[in-house]
Amino acid sequence: MNAMSSRFSLRRAPAPEPVAPPPLAPAPAVAESPLLVPTVMVEPKPKAPAESGNPLLSDKFLDAKVRLHRRLIEEVNLSALEKLPEDEMRAHIQQLVTQYIVVERLALNTNELNAFVAEILDEMTGLGPLEPLLKDPSISDILINGHEATFVERGGLLEPVACRFKDEAHLLRIINKIVSAVGRRVDESHPLCDARLLDGSRVNVAVRPIGVDGPLVSIRKFSKKPFNLTKLVDIGAIKPQMAELLAAAVKARVTTIISGGTGSGKTTMLNALSAFISEKERLITIEDAAELQLQQPHVARMETRPPNIEGKGEIRQRELVKNALRMRPERIILGECRGEEAFDMLQAMNTGHEGSMATIHANNPREAISRMEQLVGMAGLPMTIASIRGQIAAAVRLIVQLQRMSDGKRRVTAVTEITGMEGDIVQMQDIYKYVRTGTAEDGTVEGHFQATGVRPRFLADLQAKGIKIPAAYFDPSKPL
Repeated sequence: MNAMSSRFSLRRAPAPEPVAPPPLAPAPAVAESPLLVPTVMVEPKPKAPAESGNPLLSDKFLDAKVRLHRRLIEEVNLSALEKLPEDEMRAHIQQLVTQYIVVERLALNTNELNAFVAEILDEMTGLGPLEPLLKDPSISDILINGHEATFVERGGLLEPVACRFKDEAHLLRIINKIVSAVGRRVDESHPLCDARLLDGSRVNVAVRPIGVDGPLVSIRKFSKKPFNLTKLVDIGAIKPQMAELLAAAVKARVTTIISGGTGSGKTTMLNALSAFISEKERLITIEDAAELQLQQPHVARMETRPPNIEGKGEIRQRELVKNALRMRPERIILGECRGEEAFDMLQAMNTGHEGSMATIHANNPREAISRMEQLVGMAGLPMTIASIRGQIAAAVRLIVQLQRMSDGKRRVTAVTEITGMEGDIVQMQDIYKYVRTGTAEDGTVEGHFQATGVRPRFLADLQAKGIKIPAAYFDPSKPL
């Protein structure tokens, strides 16, 4: 580390003693199923929002943190510092910060000093004020509307948090740190950008002049412990019988589309279902921003590329789907189908890549079919509506519909099978559905899952592969 100015010395202070986290009680396990492997999950304890009265959030301390950060960057060899173990680096920074607050006459107790050191470390090696939010497991989304307004989603509901940036320039510096890490840029000439954090979290940025009141940042956090079907059953998003049928369908290579609105849990469901794909299969994933968490050993991941500053070099999902067909895939998993790549995806599903999966934005299974028709039409090929619908009916066997309810909870609202064509109409039948019956006084949505009494036609395929689903799972007179 470079020598500091004469005002500062580099005597090392002892690192603070780590505090052991309190033990967490495991959540109850779900009853065993031949297809669902129960996993004991630990429910993270939600953190309380930062108190607005915290002195570290005052303008004085915020200004001091930014000034100290700039000074340390000027006087410290940051690249050498980052190579030190975390406890040694913290000790160095704590010594420098202690000397600084003495010079600046900032009155801090031990806890406030440790928090101040942590914020300086976040500024130097992380994403500044965003770091505590990114580390909070109870937060799923971070939404920034200019440097003075930050909201998070906890438990499906939005709430404001005391996340302070000094000014717009401070927020822009954090944004540039995010997008430059994945080789992208954002400025007045390119005010929109999709990126991802190193942990896989998805980031969307809009700066001036698109962001009228300042930079807009949306972060969909990457779950370090991805939800599996057992966990989805635990939280009431799906019933065990429904989950077992979906797991069997994936094992038997039944081509599946996951449909839902924004934030309804489509990617979470896709990750959960992918766990039942055989480890012997070669998978190729195609995404705009890589966020799928597949656990199989043989996964080839591809990501689109935006155009460069000259408007050239863009690689879209359609090119990646075409290229994937030359890479000997057994299944192709498309993170989100939203353009002309839908045509190539249907071709792949119809030509020996059964069991492929994709997500699509739609409010119900019938709308999902209509949406696919529109996307195929974007390819500009001379195809009639009847021909497009025939392709869809031949390629897709199952639609899983998700919805984010008004109380913030996500649920599977329909499991629908596509059975073929009758004239020019794609024929469908619901196997399971969620029936909403009312809303409680506290806003909680009331309802129940039920079987429709229809047995799916692909049960024969499951039985041929040695997978048996009890007939009672489809009896509407028996509760799920």
